[in-house]
Amino acid sequence: MNDLPLHVTESPDGITFNVHVQPRASRCEICPPKDGELRVRLTSPPVEDAANKQCVELIAKALGVAKSKVSIKSGGKSRHKVVQVQGVDSRTLITIFKE
Repeated sequence: MNDLPLHVTESPDGITFNVHVQPRASRCEICPPKDGELRVRLTSPPVEDAANKQCVELIAKALGVAKSKVSIKSGGKSRHKVVQVQGVDSRTLITIFKE
């Protein structure tokens, strides 16, 4: 995908991309990509899966899909995660950065 400095893999099911999570931030927000990863700031602490749940909710809301369509494929206990979103394409991901 050449429109963003973000590595996105498309499949018939949806898209997969890398996310860098910053827990315990002052507010929840999606920041522009850096080093090939989407940056996500979360207010939740990284305990008891709270940050992962908030990450899924924030990405789902930004893309306009149900939370059940967003999943963390790897990196559940890391700040660097691989996220899969079903039912969308890479062009939909661009809408996050146009706002």
